Amino acid sequence: MAIEFTKMHGLGNDYLFIDASAYPVEDPAALSIAMSERHLGAGADGIILVLPGETHPFRMRIFNADGSEAETCGNGIRCFAKYVYERGFTRETAFVIETLAGPNRVTLNVRDGKVLSVRSNMGTPRFDRAEIPMIGPPGQVLEEPLPLEDGREVRVTCANIGNPHAVIFCDDATAVDLTDLGPKIECHPAFPRRTNVEFVTVRDRENIVMRIWERGSGITMASGSGSCGSALACMITGRTDRRVAVHLVHGALTIEWAEDGCVYQEGPATEVYTGYWPEH
Repeated sequence: MAIEFTKMHGLGNDYLFIDASAYPVEDPAALSIAMSERHLGAGADGIILVLPGETHPFRMRIFNADGSEAETCGNGIRCFAKYVYERGFTRETAFVIETLAGPNRVTLNVRDGKVLSVRSNMGTPRFDRAEIPMIGPPGQVLEEPLPLEDGREVRVTCANIGNPHAVIFCDDATAVDLTDLGPKIECHPAFPRRTNVEFVTVRDRENIVMRIWERGSGITMASGSGSCGSALACMITGRTDRRVAVHLVHGALTIEWAEDGCVYQEGPATEVYTGYWPEH
């Protein structure tokens, strides 16, 4: 049976959504590798399965382009919320989506039946080395030297917002050769579960520029959780206020580390098209 899928993106970070209740997927890792391929597949940063939740209405499973399963995905969360609302799976404009990283509460901005933007609660950040996880002595990882295998060194600030992030501050994030440094840091032995890698330039206390090498997908145009990790690194090192705009290739996300201790991200979600993946 052919599988119906819908391509969606959050500021260019694109995923293929599948209603896994209607179209059960036996091997999601293999399917993600095949469908995500930019030249031989549908082309995406991964696939996302829409499933019923165990204690909440919905559950999201995310598979990266390399087939690995991700704990959470900020852009994916926003697209997921738009997907289920606009297909009539719910009429609520605030609900909880289950992920491997835990429950994520979303609030939808809706006009004339269309979701214009989504605000989601990404949870409470963790900074302790063991919770990143990262090998080394106890404590936070703040601008810590990380020697690379080729003799170079970068300074990383790390956070976990449901998945791991290593942030490097630089003069011009847009000029960084992501294909050079990204995989060396992602797969560094200091990170036993690998890590997402963000390069950040601070414009002022309310604006930062970020480029990302995503764990399991490589270069992507945007990342919701990466934007959160980048903003948190700026905040915890005193570079910015607790609410910032994270400027990405195709727009900006608003990230807030609120007084309740949780991190909130807000931004758009876009549907591109619906298609069918044939049996293989």
